[in-house]
Amino acid sequence: MTQHTPTLLYIDDDGALARLVDRGLTRRGYKVIHAASGEEGLDRIRRAETDGCIDVVALDQYMPGLDGLETLEQIMAIPDAPPVVFVTASQDSSIAVTALKAGAADYLVKDVKGDFIPLLHVAAEGALRQAALQKARDEAEAEVHASRDRYAALAAERELLLREVNHRVGNSLQIIASLLHLQASSAGQEEVKAALTNAMGRVAAVAQVHRRLYTSQDLKSVMLNQYLDALLEDLRRSAEGNRMSRLTVKAEAVEIDPDRAVAVGIIVNELVMNAVKYAYPDGAGPIHVELTSQGDDLLLSITDDGVGDNVKADPRSTGMGQRIVAAMASKLDASVERDPAHSGTRITLRFRGVPAAPGKANSAAAG
Repeated sequence: MTQHTPTLLYIDDDGALARLVDRGLTRRGYKVIHAASGEEGLDRIRRAETDGCIDVVALDQYMPGLDGLETLEQIMAIPDAPPVVFVTASQDSSIAVTALKAGAADYLVKDVKGDFIPLLHVAAEGALRQAALQKARDEAEAEVHASRDRYAALAAERELLLREVNHRVGNSLQIIASLLHLQASSAGQEEVKAALTNAMGRVAAVAQVHRRLYTSQDLKSVMLNQYLDALLEDLRRSAEGNRMSRLTVKAEAVEIDPDRAVAVGIIVNELVMNAVKYAYPDGAGPIHVELTSQGDDLLLSITDDGVGDNVKADPRSTGMGQRIVAAMASKLDASVERDPAHSGTRITLRFRGVPAAPGKANSAAAG
């Protein structure tokens, strides 16, 4: 592989000194180009893209026309300008400070005999290494920004797809619920009608979660209070007559993941429908759904003021609702309690607002 020969542009009006620099740096593996003025040097840098690359510039301070500092300022304004080593015969340190602040990579004092040439070689090497590091840093930062942009675009696309999936799933489930409602309306047997109505409510509870996700800013969580409001509104609309006209909900603003929201919704659907069927044999009555937080726990209660334990067992009951509630409570790792002191029926579920980590859950189960 051919090694690149670095090119140094030496800008100085002293031709004799320029020849010394040429001989000294050529022996050290450099190609040297001489420019006798700041204007000529700037023109050479601007033409570098077509005439050949300039890797580093050595720039003298005192020249007719544009001096070194003025030339340096214009070099720094050129896109992708090569690094500059500022060279002067002056011992004034303020010139060095000004040059470095203006963008020079290094600074050295020259002499008329050329004794500074080894120092110029060292400074040029350091400037090239610094420029290479800066280029690598800029390329790395550009790649990081590009990767971040690609990730953001992919994340936005994924979110859009997830919203579309939730929208379609919600619509499909709503169609299924509507078909079950139509089938229940046309069923001749009360047992069949009740079974289809119950199935419709369960499907609608799941569909409502997907509708929440479609309109939510966060696809990873559902506002449980908004979900319960919408779910119970669905139950009111689906009820025959006005039997659930006194259904109320009071819920704190709590976020929960979609899977657990489905479990909560199905439990509420089952317990509310059970209260509708059995709590008030002689007509409609109040049914209350309440969600509160206690520390890290959530308390969900479904309450009626009906007949309570005096309800007569329905011989047609299959116990499916109880099994569904038990299964969903297990999914939530929830405790289910019946309040014996309440005159009607009050069922309370207690579960964690945020699910425990697997290790913690196993430890709790083992204890």
